[in-house]
Amino acid sequence: MKQFQSPQESLGDLDAKTASTVISAAADVALIIDADGVVRDLAYGSASFAPDEYSRWVGQPWADIVTTESRPKVEALIHQASSEAGGPWRQVNHKSLRGAPVPVMYASVPIGDDGRVVAIGRDLSDVAALQQRLVHAQQSLERDYARLRQAEMRYRLLFQMTSEAVLVVDAATQMVTETNPAGIELLGGDANQIVGRRFPENFDRQGTQAVESLMATVRAVGRGDSVRAQSADGSREFVVSTSLFRQDQASYYLVRLSPVKTDQAGAEPLEARSTLCRFVENSPDGFIVTDPNGRVMVANRAFLDMAQLAVEKQATGESLERWLGRPGVDLKVLVNNLREHGSIRLFSTTLRGEHGSTIEVEVSAASVSDGDQLHFAFVIRNVRQRPSPAHREGKELPRSVEQLTELVGGVPLKEIVRESTDLIERLCIEAALELTGDNRASAAELLGLSRQSLYVKLRRYGLEDSGS
Repeated sequence: MKQFQSPQESLGDLDAKTASTVISAAADVALIIDADGVVRDLAYGSASFAPDEYSRWVGQPWADIVTTESRPKVEALIHQASSEAGGPWRQVNHKSLRGAPVPVMYASVPIGDDGRVVAIGRDLSDVAALQQRLVHAQQSLERDYARLRQAEMRYRLLFQMTSEAVLVVDAATQMVTETNPAGIELLGGDANQIVGRRFPENFDRQGTQAVESLMATVRAVGRGDSVRAQSADGSREFVVSTSLFRQDQASYYLVRLSPVKTDQAGAEPLEARSTLCRFVENSPDGFIVTDPNGRVMVANRAFLDMAQLAVEKQATGESLERWLGRPGVDLKVLVNNLREHGSIRLFSTTLRGEHGSTIEVEVSAASVSDGDQLHFAFVIRNVRQRPSPAHREGKELPRSVEQLTELVGGVPLKEIVRESTDLIERLCIEAALELTGDNRASAAELLGLSRQSLYVKLRRYGLEDSGS
């Protein structure tokens, strides 16, 4: 530490008040410590501590107002004050009622002959806050770098594992800078024979012109349609598509090559699909494909027979709930489950024919995506033929709850529930006719039915002769 060369001449007779002013101005915190290490007086200009905190320091040992790890530093500061050479500045962390400890950089100087020491401190709170922000910024950068490395690893893995041939071409020189294994396999040779060579290459003249035109279009407007190009030996044909991207202030093409399948290569799958279509058409179970709203697009012969339809055109464009289960209920349940789970199995319901027959069926279905379009495929199996209530060969519905409960044990629960629904519906119609004096128009309005629907139900329950 370099001191004044002529302190007495320079400072003259410096009194205690002037010395106090100088120390207070030079320090953020100044402590007067006695020979026992107790704070006897202080001056401060830092706002890192509350004023009442400063007042508590007076009369306490200096070591008691700092954190545990700072106590050896306090002892060193008191000890080094007795040395004429002094000692280094030391950072001490003060306890604070505001939460985190406050760092203060201290130097100690002896005053008088009774062992008193003045500790001159500089508040490092702003420096510590700046360092903390720097640490947070570094950690944030590290996290960003880690995410970038992970993303690069994922895309690199995707680039290597994709079955589609992909080439990266420098837009300025049209030289291949990188290719994936699929591109090496498709173009033949090895990476050294492809990377660093001009693109397009290995195409016939017409294909080369088409690819160059595509790349020029993409360079000019940013996009272009795919083109077909044939290899120079004529053995293979490719679909070439490209897009433009920028990296490190340079432009590159991302070129994708897809081989066009020959008729021989696709003959077997096409034949298999044709066989599958014939099987679906001739299947004894009903098969229907609908749009997302449940409107029939395709139906096989078995479904037409179940629904008592003559030709497929009668079903096309109609909602499946016209024939399937309870209107507004069963189809909605099926569609919601297909949207949520993708498939449904053995859903029990009924299928109504155009001429009044009703059969019990089980429905299995799955959702099928065709590009951006979602379709539903339904397989409907006839479980047991059941004539409608209007054709029960004289079998009467139960007339009371007692008669209905007598069916328990002799009839399946599903049948009893259906009988209960029919019974309640018939009783409600009879009550409406009685309330309206057998006025069918008023009864239909009372029940919330159309007059035609009421007439159908009257015939179904044998009530058509109950009045006019």
